[in-house]
Amino acid sequence: MTTYKVGYFVGSLSKDSINRILSRALLRVAPPELEFQEIPIKDLPLYNHDFDADYPPEGRALKDAIAAVDAVLFVTPEYNRSIPGGLKNAIDWASRPWGTNSFTHKPSAVIGASPGKIGTAVAQQSLRSVLSFCNSPQMNAPEGYIQFVPGLFTPDGEVTDPTTQQFLTDFMADFKTFIERVTTVLPQR
Repeated sequence: MTTYKVGYFVGSLSKDSINRILSRALLRVAPPELEFQEIPIKDLPLYNHDFDADYPPEGRALKDAIAAVDAVLFVTPEYNRSIPGGLKNAIDWASRPWGTNSFTHKPSAVIGASPGKIGTAVAQQSLRSVLSFCNSPQMNAPEGYIQFVPGLFTPDGEVTDPTTQQFLTDFMADFKTFIERVTTVLPQR
């Protein structure tokens, strides 16, 4: 049995983020072959091309964290019909300087929660566009648009609705299968 290391990004910087709670739920229902490590983004300065010649410690730590995992999972809210600025900033840091893109051949999946019925659908499409440019193979199905309603999750990520729990369990099982397929075919850089 092969174990895969998965780095996960929570797109919101809020400690009380509903997407942070969703990330806890996903970790609870994931197959045992997946080991998780959050990749923090809150302390990154704003990306600027001027840093490319001498990356600050926060930028190097981000790139090292991505290099240490086999795949990445993005759990993100939707801000103004797109991804949060903090998450985009992290992706910009990880994909630079030119020729050192940390996401190249790194399998990825995207999921998110919002109080609205479309559950981050537009943000996910925006993120998928960015990840395509970054040459990150993406799990395209199932798509995970979660409407976050009070009581759906406990604060520590326990899922209270059996249908949602089964969906998230299947999503994570499919992600494991996707990681296996991608890492078999594409060499990691």
